[in-house]
Amino acid sequence: MRLLEQRADTSSICPSDAARAAYEGDDDGWRDLMEPVRRAAWRLVAAGEVEVTRSGQPVEESEARGPLRIRRARR
Repeated sequence: MRLLEQRADTSSICPSDAARAAYEGDDDGWRDLMEPVRRAAWRLVAAGEVEVTRSGQPVEESEARGPLRIRRARR
């Protein structure tokens, strides 16, 4: 949520942005954090905090394929 809070209300982030922010190294170790980041995103979706989108449209976890973005939930 911190990354989203640092951006405009209408902005979104790539899951890799969150993985890179959480990783404390200079190599590609952030890639190992991608699955935990995705799981965290879906927990935030369930809590009504964020939406996961593809091509700007919210998607359900079962439909989540291809490039995804995370944005604040539109209320």
